[in-house]
Amino acid sequence: MSTLRRYVTPLAVIAAAAVLYIMFPYDVLGMAALEPSKDASTIAAVVFWVLSIVVVLALFTDRTSPAAQTVEVEGPAFTRYLFSNSRAGLLWLPIRLFVGAQWLEAGLHKFQSAGWLDGGTALKGFWTAAAAVPETGRPPISYEWYRGFIQLLLDNHAYQWFSYLIVFGEIAVGLGLILGFLTGFAAFFGALMNMSFLLAGSASTNPVMFTLAVGLILGWRVAGYVGFDRYLLPMLGVPWHRTADAPAPATAPQAATS
Repeated sequence: MSTLRRYVTPLAVIAAAAVLYIMFPYDVLGMAALEPSKDASTIAAVVFWVLSIVVVLALFTDRTSPAAQTVEVEGPAFTRYLFSNSRAGLLWLPIRLFVGAQWLEAGLHKFQSAGWLDGGTALKGFWTAAAAVPETGRPPISYEWYRGFIQLLLDNHAYQWFSYLIVFGEIAVGLGLILGFLTGFAAFFGALMNMSFLLAGSASTNPVMFTLAVGLILGWRVAGYVGFDRYLLPMLGVPWHRTADAPAPATAPQAATS
């Protein structure tokens, strides 16, 4: 892995170049003749995702190196307080409850509605409409790779079991956020579902929910402090401990001995 770390920067540059190659506004700048073909875009997308995974893996292994423990760019005091101080849990509490209630309501509504747990026909209809390409106007899905993914799920009748995943996933995310139970994980999977709906062309409340979920993910250590995480995270090995620069508690002076 030490060899891989040395190539992280050039690999990241190549991945960034692949994204620029795909997303560059050729038409706007009058360079339509240079716009990549569909096959070239697909290859560039594959290169980007492969290199991104390699970079993430290399950076993850680098976390144990001595240099990784050095804070090179100090953050503002407010963000340190917001994401690292247990008292900020009171600020995250109403956000948690709001997002959690939204997910719980959505999950219970699907649980009680037809077409979700009786064959997934409701999800099939949603996917079919999302993957359709109209003759005029813009399609609901902007990215070809995501349309291909949805079509693959449709062709394999994945809606028959995927609907269960969505229904019980929404309920689990809602309960996790309301109870403050593994808040970071619950917010992550909630944001993942929000992004999936957004990619499928469904805006609704997803932009707001996704934004709030990102905040809860960043504040995972303290967002659930007013909840089960206050006791659960220390049991899992993520304790709230005194940092090195925090003042030590005062101790009583020892009696002099002769």
